[in-house]
Amino acid sequence: MKTALVVGCNGQDGTYLWQHLEALGYEVVGIDINTVRGSFGNMPVDDLVADIERLESVTELIRRLIPHEIYYLAAYHHSSEALPDDPADLVSRSFAINTSALNNFLQAIMGQSAESRLFYAGSSHVFGRPQAPTQDERTPLNPTSVYGISKTAAIHLCRYFRREHGVYVSCGILYNHESHLRSPQFLSRKVVQAAVRIRRGISDKLRLGNLDAAVDWGFAPDYATAMWHMLQLPEADDFVVATGNLHTVRDFVQTAFRIVGLNWEDHVVLDSSAAPGKSAPFPLCGDSSKLRSMTGWKPQTSFCDMIAKMISAEMELCPTSNSF
Repeated sequence: MKTALVVGCNGQDGTYLWQHLEALGYEVVGIDINTVRGSFGNMPVDDLVADIERLESVTELIRRLIPHEIYYLAAYHHSSEALPDDPADLVSRSFAINTSALNNFLQAIMGQSAESRLFYAGSSHVFGRPQAPTQDERTPLNPTSVYGISKTAAIHLCRYFRREHGVYVSCGILYNHESHLRSPQFLSRKVVQAAVRIRRGISDKLRLGNLDAAVDWGFAPDYATAMWHMLQLPEADDFVVATGNLHTVRDFVQTAFRIVGLNWEDHVVLDSSAAPGKSAPFPLCGDSSKLRSMTGWKPQTSFCDMIAKMISAEMELCPTSNSF
């Protein structure tokens, strides 16, 4: 039986990845905010220490578990919809979680568990403002945000350990992927939540800053399976995970409100203060041909179906006696 360690197991991606791994028969242990949960044969996991920011803690954890696969999904991610309260802290925490803690796992694998394979969850933010309309693994990394810079540093770190120390570490350059597990601070969940609440009569208006921004949106469970596919390949590498299709925020809003039976124009208010200090994001669109050709992976859920699934889940979460 294969064993897996999911770092960041309680987040959107960690939740779906855990479900996928268990369905495949894995024994799974997860870490979230230094808490360990799951099952690992006869070994009790509730007595394990898991401070991912301390090399000694990570080394001891890997020594005891010796997992076949490690999925590093932990991330410090500030929403693009708001300005940071403390820019200095944003930089410090971004590098601490997105880069330095990853280094602890790479060091532990190199010293304790050479057979372990590691997946690192990168981001399309590493491309920043590329010249090419679509991006693949050959596109130069040119981050423009703190999140993108820290993720870029981590990708270079993974490449270093892969090249110089023979560590099996693959990087997934993940484009936007959504589900009802997204925090409401992110645009996709914000729109879906508002559409349902307005339809339920709880709210009346949704304020948005830019309807023309274009995004390559995918469904989170599909991207979780892509992570697993990468670690089944004979050799580690970097892979773009994307749909290759751009949709505007207007498309997203129109679809969400149509699903709940409303005209979005009656309820959406343009408000530049909804995204303070933010310029229009560059429309990043990924080319995942490499991943598709090498693993057979492809997105299973369309843009419209993704929003419909999010609406359905939001309906279950939204308290009301009304129906539609």
